[in-house]
Amino acid sequence: MLNFFREEDYEKSLIELFQNDLEYEYVYGPDIERDFYSPFYEDSLIESLYRINHGATNDAIQDALFKLKNFENGELVQKNAIFMDYLQNGIPVRYFVDGEEHSSIVYLVDYKNSENNSFVVANQWTFIENSNKRPDLIVFLNGLPIVLMELKSPSREETDASEAYRQLRNYIQEIPSMFIYNAICVMSDQLISKAGTITSGEDRFMEWKTKDGNYENTQYAQFDTFFEGIFQKERLLDIIKNFICFSNEGINTYKILAGYHQYFAVKKAIESTKHATVTDGKGGVFWHTQGSGKSLSMVFYAHLLQETLDSPTIVVLTDRNDLDDQLYSQFVKCKDFLRQEPLQAESRENLKTLLAGRQANGIIFTTMQKFEESDEPLSERHNIIVMADEAHRGQYGLAEKIKITKNESGEEVAKRVIGTARLIRNTLPNATYIGFTGTPISSKDRSTREVFGDYIDIYDMTQSVEDGATRPVYYESRVIRLNLDQATLRLIDAEYDLMSLNADSEVIEKSKHELGQMEAILGNDNTLDSLVHDILNHYENNREYLLTGKAMIVAYSRSIAMKIYKRILELRPNWKEKVAVVMTSGNNDPEEWRQIIGNKHHKNELAKKFKDNNSPLKIAIVVDMWLTGFDVPSLATMYIYKPMTGHNLMQAIARVNRVFRDKEGGLIVDYVGIATALKQAMNDYTSRDKNNYGDTDVSVVAYPKFLEKLSICRDIFHGYDYSKFHSGTDLERAKTISGAVNFIMDKERTEDKEVFVKESLMLHQALSLCSSLVNEDDRFEAAFFEAVRVLVLRLTNTGIGKKISLPEMNARINELLKHSIKSDGVINLFSDIKEEFSLFDPKFLQDVANMTEKNLAIELLKRLISNQVSVYRRTNVVKSEKFSEIMQRSLNAYLNGMLTNEEVIAEMLKLAKQIAADRQEGEKLGLTADELAFYDALVKPQAIKDFYENEELISITKELAETLRKNRTIDWQKRESARAKMRMIIKKLLKKHKYPPEGMDDAVQTVITQCELWTDNYDMEEVHRVYSYPMPRKEGLSMVADDIGKYN
Repeated sequence: MLNFFREEDYEKSLIELFQNDLEYEYVYGPDIERDFYSPFYEDSLIESLYRINHGATNDAIQDALFKLKNFENGELVQKNAIFMDYLQNGIPVRYFVDGEEHSSIVYLVDYKNSENNSFVVANQWTFIENSNKRPDLIVFLNGLPIVLMELKSPSREETDASEAYRQLRNYIQEIPSMFIYNAICVMSDQLISKAGTITSGEDRFMEWKTKDGNYENTQYAQFDTFFEGIFQKERLLDIIKNFICFSNEGINTYKILAGYHQYFAVKKAIESTKHATVTDGKGGVFWHTQGSGKSLSMVFYAHLLQETLDSPTIVVLTDRNDLDDQLYSQFVKCKDFLRQEPLQAESRENLKTLLAGRQANGIIFTTMQKFEESDEPLSERHNIIVMADEAHRGQYGLAEKIKITKNESGEEVAKRVIGTARLIRNTLPNATYIGFTGTPISSKDRSTREVFGDYIDIYDMTQSVEDGATRPVYYESRVIRLNLDQATLRLIDAEYDLMSLNADSEVIEKSKHELGQMEAILGNDNTLDSLVHDILNHYENNREYLLTGKAMIVAYSRSIAMKIYKRILELRPNWKEKVAVVMTSGNNDPEEWRQIIGNKHHKNELAKKFKDNNSPLKIAIVVDMWLTGFDVPSLATMYIYKPMTGHNLMQAIARVNRVFRDKEGGLIVDYVGIATALKQAMNDYTSRDKNNYGDTDVSVVAYPKFLEKLSICRDIFHGYDYSKFHSGTDLERAKTISGAVNFIMDKERTEDKEVFVKESLMLHQALSLCSSLVNEDDRFEAAFFEAVRVLVLRLTNTGIGKKISLPEMNARINELLKHSIKSDGVINLFSDIKEEFSLFDPKFLQDVANMTEKNLAIELLKRLISNQVSVYRRTNVVKSEKFSEIMQRSLNAYLNGMLTNEEVIAEMLKLAKQIAADRQEGEKLGLTADELAFYDALVKPQAIKDFYENEELISITKELAETLRKNRTIDWQKRESARAKMRMIIKKLLKKHKYPPEGMDDAVQTVITQCELWTDNYDMEEVHRVYSYPMPRKEGLSMVADDIGKYN
């Protein structure tokens, strides 16, 4: 990337793209006469309302405007939800004509004719609320600021899309009213462009990787693909109307924007359904890998279907009650978007009544079992769409079988058994069927295709992981730890064989007595004791401190689940709140089981606790419940003690593939030999999935990668002795870390430093997956490299809010060592430095001068001086130029070998002292920080003090500052007319004082530049602040990976 391609250049190139390729109108904010306290482009809004609602009365339009501008008090998200309803469906208004009250709807957007809308892209658009802000780009749709974009320079290493995300969060605090009217937020640094909503965490902002729905080569999408993919006029209107919804989750409400894979797949599904309603009723199968948002895709599909097909009745079919509840609850959370309340059929009779009681509309949830009770038609209507979730369970079948059973008198009778698929077809003979699945249909499974037809859209694991919609799942075998004998292993294999046949109930019955032995063997006390000891060892040493420490244990049966639970509590009596059993209850359960399992309310409470990242509940022991459709994004570990195959296995392991902060992937720890079953289950996946995820054994994938990266890091530190990190005292360990940072910061090792930062990150990621396979020495070495990496990044990263603080760095490193090498010691880095980092503390500067790690000292001073210069850059034009120039001169001389380490440190210390002295100068003169900036501008010309007494210069300074405060108008530094007026005021004032002397006309320009800078940053909180770093209070320090969290 070229270094001179700045943020402004990127902004211009996007404006050009919007103007030329997307045919938007462009406006430059300062050119528009308007109210800076209103978030609208008012002229366009009023003009659009009259144009779109042609024939509406003036009173109707005025009522709509009143509602649009006046929201009841409430949270931002609630106000935004009301606005989105207005945007998608229009504003209901009431008005009088000749004394009679009328009601109608005033529309904000013409969705049928895109050309009837106004699309404007604007930059430099100032809006004032808690402070004065100017977002990079805003897209106005009919005068409403529906898209806000934050851009970062593609060529500045220290800023990136994450910086843009932090800026967006800052805007939500500073100018919240702008976000009442927001549909989409965008952050982009050209390399990565992502879209999200006002409630999206950074990990929920997603790229848009195609312009037309073609998924080919979407791994590296161009920036114009993102903007043209979302912002083609008709596409943007479609997304706003049909692909943004709110999900009300108890106290929190989340606003959801469909991902590109959901948008295009739902559009294809709608077309396929339209075709099926007039042909064979086979709508197709929608296969989107688990975790990539299938339930929400179903919500978007149901919403769009109602408009496209003129209000059909939708029947949502699941194969189990708990799945029915989960999917039903997702639809209920989005009922405002669906504009109707979903219903759950309680029985077959109830389902028949619900279908008969309407000729259109309705979203009715039901389970497979209600169809199995009879094959008489429930409804002959044609406008019924059946959406089947997980549309390929074993129950489907079209064939009829004859089954010989005994009647009550003991006589053998022949009974006709009809496959479930045939029953469903017979029950709703004229309906259209569409299947939704997170796992592929087995190649042997013909009946699913008979009912639904072929795939409509495939979004496989590879694509989903590349897009960041899910994380990969890795596998670690620990079967060997249980010391099972050959006979037991053979028995387990037999269970897999049986399951893979998708056997019918008779075969399963026959094998029950054989499998009775399985319960006995897997439930054997010694075996379970080995299992529980190994799980605790693996969890406490490798997984407990990873992310939120959530883990799941999958037990073979309910009785084994209870045994595991009891054994864990025997070994860890204080874990009562940390571990829980989640399973169905049976009528014959012992009383003590009932107390542990609890009722439905208790299970719901457990689900809430397990989903809460801050709850003490960390380990859930399950049998069947929670293995499908239950989402806990931070869950990263699953211990499997139950043979599973096919889609049941894939469904279960997908519990750990959800996206959460910097989660590298999910880990499946296997105690029953699922490797072969995993490979077989992958057979029906796409060829690239088989290549990428066919064998994700950590011993094959992550461990060799760990060793490779460890070797690279060792090579980089060749010549530096870090043996004391493993064997030394806390003080020696601290010195080893800071010495290593000093070593890698050497100016001769710039390239090595870049390589080290990348490679040590990969080392850290590989270790998070395979730490149980790593020996103690290697683990210590990896912890050492991670500590060095964190410190190097802390010292070299600049940008918004990235200050450096000694207690914070120490806390971060101590936390890291505590978890990675179980070190309880307290590391104190920079032991030479007795004070907190501050350029204005002479003791601190003396400590830096005495540091033995000279490269570290240079980096520390460079970072602190740069921070101070960046403060000046926003407040004091003269000082920022002066100090920046001095520092750059010293650094260039050092890099070119003209200054030694000691000499450059001396230069920088001199500069630091000068900065401190300059700060005191204002106090001596009786000037505030911003007055001092004007004074500096006035006295910049060398000879100026020959012409004026100092008192006179101070008097001009104070008058200048006062005049500016009084005459400050918004945006005067940008608008030509306002700027001209400002210059005139300044020149008039200076002239009154006969400033500047003859021949020094440039002096006026410096003063004007300082004035512009002052107005630009007048309301920034940092204007009067100087960067020093007070010691934080004891309550706790934020860690480097602290989650900003969702906005609610």
